[in-house]
Amino acid sequence: EIDAMNEIIDVMNEIKSKGAEIGQLIEKLRSNRNVDHRWVSIGATELRQGLLALTRAIAKPDLAS
Repeated sequence: EIDAMNEIIDVMNEIKSKGAEIGQLIEKLRSNRNVDHRWVSIGATELRQGLLALTRAIAKPDLAS
């Protein structure tokens, strides 16, 4: 049981770490004048949504609230 909990915590931390890494990439793209910023925004939104979905898959929030 403790090993399973530690594994969950490790995966949550990995998602958080990847989110920060992706955030840095998005900031690099936003500071570049040669890219289409509409698509950067769309990509950023989709990536955030994906990371949130992964987090919720693990955290399993109460859907009744």
